[in-house]
Amino acid sequence: MIASLTGVVKSVTAQSAVIEVGGVGILVQLTSRHGASLVVGRTASLHTTLLVREDSLTLFGFERIEERALFELLQTVTGIGPKVAQSALSIYESQEIQRAIAQENSGLLEKIPGLGKKGAARLVLELKDKVSVTTGSLPSIKSEWRDQLLEALTGLGFTSRESGDAVESVNEQYPDASDRSLETLLKFALQIRSRK
Repeated sequence: MIASLTGVVKSVTAQSAVIEVGGVGILVQLTSRHGASLVVGRTASLHTTLLVREDSLTLFGFERIEERALFELLQTVTGIGPKVAQSALSIYESQEIQRAIAQENSGLLEKIPGLGKKGAARLVLELKDKVSVTTGSLPSIKSEWRDQLLEALTGLGFTSRESGDAVESVNEQYPDASDRSLETLLKFALQIRSRK
């Protein structure tokens, strides 16, 4: 998986940019908010996630790692794809979305283009346990081992949803996961996946 990208901005549109890395122009999909902050000719660093489809490879870029983690988490919800997840991050800060989920504020989430009333309710239902009620922050964003494990699993070919489920299972099994090696956690995650 391509986890980050640093290069010169060659062009910018409302929702994408071409970043030149080593003489190659790479098209990166962006939130409109992030796209507006990029300047042609300047160097930009992005946290990225690669979406692999049967007929395409699409790279999504984010200013902060928290945004990337939320983008991936949103797609674990039934009926939410990259377009809706990107729309969510275009109109709201990641903290606002997390707080809305934690506080079960479906009204705010309904304003996300492509989500609607039922989608917002499903989003709250499926993610409220994954977001801390008091702070509205994602535990997976705060824990570095989760990002590393998620990256390792997606790099091995598992979908974002499969990887996310395995990471949650590891977290349940090892509350002290941050004290364990990534190798140990990866072995356990692979064992969990092989049982399903």
